[in-house]
Parts: sequence; C-alpha cells; structure tokens
Amino acid sequence: MGKRRRVAERRNKRPALIGGLVAVVVGGAGIGAYALYGGGAEAEGHTASAGTVEKVKTGPLTAVEVQTAAGRFLTAWQQGRPAEAAAATSDSAAATALLTEYAEDAHLTNVTVTEGTPSGGKVPFSVKATVAYRGVTAPLAYDSALTVVRRGADGAPVVDWHPAVVHPDLRDGDKLVTGESGTPPVTALDRNGHELTTAAYPSLGSVLDGLREKYGKTAGGRAGVELRIVRGAAAKKAKLSDKTLAELSKGTPGTVRTTLSPALQAEAERQVARRERSAVVVLRPSTGEILAVANAGRGFDTALQGSLAPGSTMKVITSSLLIEKKLASADKQHPCPKTFTYGGWEFHNDDDFEIKDGTFKASFARSCNTAFISQAGKLKNDDLTRQAQEVFGLSRDNWSIGVPSFDGAVPVQSAAQMAASLIGQGGVRMNPLNMASVAATVKTGTFHQPYLVSPSVDHRKLATASRTLSADTLAQLRELMRYTAQSGTAAEAMAGLGPDYGAKTGSAEVDGQKKPNGWFTAYRGDLAAAGVVQAGGHGGDTAGPIVAALLKKG
Repeated sequence: MGKRRRVAERRNKRPALIGGLVAVVVGGAGIGAYALYGGGAEAEGHTASAGTVEKVKTGPLTAVEVQTAAGRFLTAWQQGRPAEAAAATSDSAAATALLTEYAEDAHLTNVTVTEGTPSGGKVPFSVKATVAYRGVTAPLAYDSALTVVRRGADGAPVVDWHPAVVHPDLRDGDKLVTGESGTPPVTALDRNGHELTTAAYPSLGSVLDGLREKYGKTAGGRAGVELRIVRGAAAKKAKLSDKTLAELSKGTPGTVRTTLSPALQAEAERQVARRERSAVVVLRPSTGEILAVANAGRGFDTALQGSLAPGSTMKVITSSLLIEKKLASADKQHPCPKTFTYGGWEFHNDDDFEIKDGTFKASFARSCNTAFISQAGKLKNDDLTRQAQEVFGLSRDNWSIGVPSFDGAVPVQSAAQMAASLIGQGGVRMNPLNMASVAATVKTGTFHQPYLVSPSVDHRKLATASRTLSADTLAQLRELMRYTAQSGTAAEAMAGLGPDYGAKTGSAEVDGQKKPNGWFTAYRGDLAAAGVVQAGGHGGDTAGPIVAALLKKG
C-alpha cells in the first residue's frame, strides 16, 4: 500500500466516468482503494428517494465489491483513520476500539499495508509498522487476511470483523499493549542446564512463552519494554498465554530449569517437521517428567493444549473398565461383528471387518469398534468418566505442569454418544500429553501427573489419581498393548522395539475432514510417548513412525 502521500486537489478537472460510475482512486504501493458511486458497490445500502425502499442486494460478491470493501478498510487503517476503517466492517464498535488501541496503546506508527491476491472473498495482506515507545523503536512485520461478506441489513460488502484481521494471534477481548513488560524474561534450560531457544527448537515458542508467564516474576529477572498481546477472558479460558510480538529493549532474564531432554527434543523436532499438523510428547513414566514436546506448526500448541477426539487410543481406558467389570478378558472370546447398533446409531468397523470367534485381545489389537460398542448397554453413563478420572487422572482440570495445558475431557454422556465415547469419539477430547500419560500409567500401574518444571521449584502440588488398577487388570491391559505392538495395528511402527513395550493406534473421524486424525500411544522401558497427525489417516502409518522413532532414540 505504500506510505501516505498528500495529493493536491485539481478542481478544474471532472471525475472520469466508468460505465456510468464515478471512480475515485487512492493510490499507493501494492494496493488501490476504490470508492464507487452511482449504483455500484458504494451505493448499496444508501437510502433511495422518498417513497421507495431500496432492495437488499444478495448473491455472490463480485471481484470489484471485494476489492472496494477491502481497499476502503485497509486504506483508512493505514492512514490512521480508525473510525473510517471500522465503518467498513461488520462490527464498527469493536473494530474502532481495537484499531484505536493499535495506535494509542500499542504505539504502532508508519503503518504500511500491502494487499495480496484475493481468492473469492478472502484478501490476504502484509503489514509493516514501527513500534515506538519513549524514544525506543523496533520494527514489526506480519501477515494477516480479511474476508469480505455482505452486510445483513442491506447487502453491502463489508469486512467480516474479528480481531485476527488486525493480527492473526488476536482473539476476542485480547489487547495490544506496548510498555514495560509485566513479566520479566526467563532463560529456560533443559535438564542438562543448556539454554532452550526457538532457534534450536523451533516448536517451543508457546512453551517458552508459558514459562515466562508463570515464572518470570519469581525467577529473578527484570522486565524490559515490548509489544505484547495481553490475553482476554476467551483466550485465558482456552489457556493461551500472553504473547510477545516485538521487543524494544531487553530485560534481565531469570532462569528456569525444565525436564526436557536435549537429545529427545531435537529428535522430536525432526520428526514433526516431516509431517504437517503433527504433534508429539515424550514422558518418563516412573516420574511424569516431560522429556520432549513438539508441534509441526509454530502457532497453537496441540501437543500440550490440543482438544481432539483421540479415536481408538481411548480403548486403552475403555479396556481397563471392561476388564474390571468382568465384561471382557484378554484371552476369552469376545464379539466383533461388522456393525452394531446402539442408541439409534449404527457403528461400523474399518471396512466393515469382523472377527469370528476371536478373543478380546484380537479385537483390541485389530481395533474392533463393535467389540466395545456392544458392551455399552451394560455400562452406566458415568462409568467411563469415573475410570478416566479415578485411575488415569484425566478430566479433572487440575494438572499443573509448569505451562498452560489441557488435561483431557471425558464428559458423562448417554445413549449413542456414550457408546461413541468408548471408542474415543463423541465428546471425549485429548491431546498427545494426555495419551502419553495414559501409556505411562499402564507401564507403571500408577498415575504420575506429567510436569515440565519440577514441583520443587515453586512448591506446587501435583494432581493424583484416587485409585490404581488391580494386578490382574493391569497385567491384562499390558498384554493387550504388548500384543498390539507385536502383532496388531502397531506392529509395523514398533518393529524391533520389544519385548518390554506396548502400543495402541487410533483414527478419529472429524466432520468435514476427508482423512481422519491419526493417533498413536506407546511405551518402551521407562519412556512413554503419544502423537497425533491431523487429517493424516491411520495412526499406525502416520503418528506411529514419529512415536517409534522417539522411543528408539530414548
């Protein structure tokens, strides 16, 4: 869009007529902002002559309408006219507040916006600006996008407003603030005392932000000056940390030691870099120490904060429940029909396979859905929820690992949804941290809450489980996972890692997604790991090699 230039008026020339429209062009590098009058896009929504009612325009947006609405918004924003820019959006009040804050609280000047190539109603753009505060400056550059939609009242094209238009990391209620950081920086160390940086470990950005937020004020550092996103209620509910966007002056960092293993962290980074939308966590079962955490993307921390249906990896928890209730036994016959109907839903196995006269161990190893769904009528609605909470320490919202995390959700459900939860669908939600913990609990027989920073650092209390599995149930559960790693759906990925091992694969269907999310959880010796590849396909083929590589490295 280029920098603003003053153009002298030429009153002796008349505007050019374009197809019956008058066009006024505001020029700049990279973008043109167009205002059309006389029946074009700008005319939409204007009051017609007395006694007439203007028709609300409907139908797909034209390229001119998209270009006009986007240009009107971006030009006004760049030129420091927040009210005018906000008027070109679907929520002028909210847009005015955030765009005003952009200049006054964030202290952003010399804003230059450059438009990319529109695709339908979506218009990508890049922003360059200067953060200036008390004589100190820093550059800021980032990419964002807007979407043009029709306004409901009159059909006029406007920018669909949400905070991410201004910056992709913003959510409702977030604020952009430049000033002395409320939290001093920290130097995060691995378990061997070496510094952890995003240069060495690219996916640790959100982890390092979380460490700073929790320990910055107590780690002995001093705050610097920075531009940051201060999270509002919605982001805090999602357990997102404040985020630094630009640093104007460095503070003095404090020091926080983590449990991360440099060798395993480096391997985790390499593994997720090979698979888009992948995430993985590695734990030490005997202690709960988190040894590695990595995500393919550098945005949201799926590994620790994700909330995804875990698919058939949930069958580890369900199996422990069925064995305890004498509804299944590893070496006894167990039904695995092609389909099973419960609560009005017909549940299928992958490719509608069936196992005739097979054991429960065979059904687990091949991941037979109907073997679990067929037992739903013998369970209470809260049985699975209680099993997850009481034995595996999940779904209580009380983990304190040292950075923001999500400790799983296993809600009480009924009818078909309850049945679906038995195979990791319905309302069940997990992430790799949770499922690595499940494998670790099976390995040791006792739940140890995972942690990234030792509780001795800040004397916090770790979560516990109220009971453990009986020796017989635990032995059968380990046998199920061992057999799956040896001869079932996990065998290819786990080849060569036995004999002290166990695994479970999973595939979770997602509405509107062609391929399921692929899951894999496993243990080997004193290591447990879990991973997910979103929209990747079967877990054994996608997440399996990632997890197996880390178990082998350990």
